[in-house]
Amino acid sequence: MPADPYAKRLLWFVFMGSKGGLNRMRLISVIREKPLNANQLAKELDLDYKAIQHHIGVLEKNNLITRVGEKYGAAYFISTFLEVNLEAFDEIVTKLEKSK
Repeated sequence: MPADPYAKRLLWFVFMGSKGGLNRMRLISVIREKPLNANQLAKELDLDYKAIQHHIGVLEKNNLITRVGEKYGAAYFISTFLEVNLEAFDEIVTKLEKSK
């Protein structure tokens, strides 16, 4: 099934067209394997907790992750929108890896 052009543009912007995209890509890759809360993500990615909160905000605003739970203990999952468009996400990751 061909990727939704809107989704591809959105993913390209969030992960490649803006500062912090690489960390957001890493964050998605981690929660794709297992849902984690912000503190666990900060430890897993070796990033500052405030940086994780910022990236989570960007990803939530763009409907790429979903929060389950309240406040501190909330776990993050990839959203249904991203699940449907994982092929486009993987394509962007592949292009980034090839450009290194």
